Amino acid sequence: MTSEEFVNLRKKLKKTQAQIAQLLGISVKAVRSYEQGWRAIPPHVERQLLFIITRGDKKTKSQKACWTITKCPDEKKEKCPAWEFDAGKFCWHINGTMCNGVAHESWEDKIKVCKTCDVLLSLL
Repeated sequence: MTSEEFVNLRKKLKKTQAQIAQLLGISVKAVRSYEQGWRAIPPHVERQLLFIITRGDKKTKSQKACWTITKCPDEKKEKCPAWEFDAGKFCWHINGTMCNGVAHESWEDKIKVCKTCDVLLSLL
């Protein structure tokens, strides 16, 4: 996540730096560092922020599961943790999902794919 993306999501939530720090369980100094680009935004902070932003929106309630949106074949779907845990609206939040036919090993690799996918894009 870039510093600009972080700032945009914080503003979309209508939170001050202090409020977003409290929500994310981090210091205000960390928030300022992320927004200025002085520090990289850790995966756990990015993940938490994306979760909060998607939960605050009514779109999540009406969203279809990822396997429906992406027309995932049964053989792929049955190997996917999103299917196993009935988390088709939160596939982007779960490591090991079968996005593009493979399970990505790191959050950084996975979220690059998710940021181009209709499942997450429809929530942001």
